[in-house]
Amino acid sequence: MHNMLQRTPPVVLMLARHGLVTVAVCVLITTTLTLFGMGTWDVNFVYSISIGLLSWLCIEFGRLKFSRSKEVPWPYGWRGGAVVAVGILVGFGIGTLIGQSYQKLVQPNSHLTRFDGWVLPMMITVFTTTAMSFVFYMFGKARYLQMQAAQAERQAAEARLAMLQTQLEPHMMFNTLANLRVLIATDPERAQTMLDHLIDYLRATLGSSRSTEHSLRDEFARLQDYLALMQIRMGSRLAFTLDLPESLARMNVPPLLLQPLVENSIRHGLEPQLKGGAIRVTAREIEAHSVRKIELTVSDTGCGIAEQKLADVSEPNRQHFGTSQVRERLATRYGDAATFELKANPNHIGTLVRITFPLEPQT
Repeated sequence: MHNMLQRTPPVVLMLARHGLVTVAVCVLITTTLTLFGMGTWDVNFVYSISIGLLSWLCIEFGRLKFSRSKEVPWPYGWRGGAVVAVGILVGFGIGTLIGQSYQKLVQPNSHLTRFDGWVLPMMITVFTTTAMSFVFYMFGKARYLQMQAAQAERQAAEARLAMLQTQLEPHMMFNTLANLRVLIATDPERAQTMLDHLIDYLRATLGSSRSTEHSLRDEFARLQDYLALMQIRMGSRLAFTLDLPESLARMNVPPLLLQPLVENSIRHGLEPQLKGGAIRVTAREIEAHSVRKIELTVSDTGCGIAEQKLADVSEPNRQHFGTSQVRERLATRYGDAATFELKANPNHIGTLVRITFPLEPQT
């Protein structure tokens, strides 16, 4: 049922909602007139439903015709008033004839006064139709403004993600070039190999460097390239494992979401150790509070972080480049639905970063 509603065109859903509201108002008018002793329920209902539905249909299709290319589904200027006026006249004229025909059929001896015959129905028709048209117009305008606000919010988020990425890319490049400079003096052959890998990395990534999101497959491919570069410099002191299930490979995430965390693991965890260490990056699907989520982890076997420093780095308001950029990207893309956790590894060797965010439909 939910899938059927999703496939239903928006115009059809709008017409169905407006039609149901019109019928409900007609029933309310019928009940009110009957309670005040102004005719029987069935006669009042035929008058009300005939006038109401005809007026609504005339106005609905009239406004759709004249506002087909407009953002707000209602004609501007005098056309809006003209559509309502025509709807009132058509609905009242034809609806009244239907009501009178039915009344003569079931009450052949009844005599309609001028007030009962057309003055009261006309007053009710003008007031109700005008009020309902105004309400439908305001709801349509409100939906349009909500769509505009949502679009502006998406554009702002995309601009923010692009700005954050321009900060992250130079950061990674400066680190790599600094490492390359050291190797040129100490091991020219390895420096040449590292430069070749860097060229391949830039060729693969610059094409999508201004994208606001890409797949987890691309994110892990970037990590593979980056860690291969670092492995050239560190040799056997660096080992890494990337674990991405095929079922999550097409999941979209902000670019360079994990790379700052991997850089931190190398710089602060593995490099200070003479023996180096290992990095493991994983992705998996979890369920928390009946919500399906993605969990990304970056763990290392480095020297770890002292408790005081760990609390300092974990504080979201502190200016630590890698973690602060990742936090900002998560907040911009997922809001409060994302979590970021930095702690010591369960075995007390190295550190663990854990990120979660809602599982979204894959494209």
